[in-house]
Amino acid sequence: MNTTGTLFKVTLYGESHQPAIGAVIEGVPPGLVIEEAAIAKELLRRNPKAVGTTPRKEADQFEITSGVLNGRATGAPIHLTIPNTNTKSKDYESLKHHPRPGHADFVANEKYGGFQDFRGGGQFSGRLTAPLVAAGVIAKAMLPMAFSHRLVQLGSLTDMDQMDAYLKTIADEGDSVGGIIELNVTNMPVGLGQPIFQKLDSEIARILFSVPAVKGVQLGTAFDGASMKGSEFNDALVDESGKTQTNHSGGVSGGLSNGNPLRVRAFVKPTSSIKKPQETYHNKEKERKTLKVEGRHDVAIARRAGVVLENMLALVLADLYLQNLAHSPINSK
Repeated sequence: MNTTGTLFKVTLYGESHQPAIGAVIEGVPPGLVIEEAAIAKELLRRNPKAVGTTPRKEADQFEITSGVLNGRATGAPIHLTIPNTNTKSKDYESLKHHPRPGHADFVANEKYGGFQDFRGGGQFSGRLTAPLVAAGVIAKAMLPMAFSHRLVQLGSLTDMDQMDAYLKTIADEGDSVGGIIELNVTNMPVGLGQPIFQKLDSEIARILFSVPAVKGVQLGTAFDGASMKGSEFNDALVDESGKTQTNHSGGVSGGLSNGNPLRVRAFVKPTSSIKKPQETYHNKEKERKTLKVEGRHDVAIARRAGVVLENMLALVLADLYLQNLAHSPINSK
């Protein structure tokens, strides 16, 4: 439902235009330093401020109401809440009967019988990623790894220095584009994950596909290795630590981390809500009609999704890290 994790758990709540969104975070070791400034910094990285991002700007002034005392985790569940202060719900009234192509409007109406909060996408909105970013910052504080991400492609553009001009052109067309984000994690321990049902790579795919608009996830060389032979794809060991000459497997072998850098790429689809008119079915009038979407939307969600994906990855690594500590071999001697 709304909870992910086994030992490190995050429960998400809220909807795009409700008074607040937030998360309850369990499994944080007591005594862990909780740096609110670090959380604020990551939330600021997620906030729209560049060309091609939504004009909706939320202050994201979060509040931690339990689980932290004097800057350290107490061992109790941490509750973090973020008010929604900049909503324009009237922009979504027409969508009750005229679902947007590519969005969750139609399926949400079918699943919830019309009782769902359709404003701003409700619980399907990317707005819900804000508390997940905050939870990811806490997860990172528990881990020895170093995280980074970079945008490697935006639509047909691969020269990111030309991003602003490219996105302005797309915006002028009333359209949107997707993109590819690369995530890298270094200082990885060996052995995170399980052989079958909680493979590290399957858990990474699961958590990243939980992010709205993610439609593809690959580890290492992945599909680009289709034309390679085993002798080319295999990552030969170079020393006793497990370091390999190449990293086509993306840092995962047999479902377990192998100590090499974790390398993941995710495809974020073009924003569904676009200003360009589209012909799509109107549920009330029982025919296809022209839809022109109002509201404030990103031209390229991918431009600011990297920080979300990075922190989502931290959530699953924190959970597997705690599991690995709990199931470490016992020295019987």
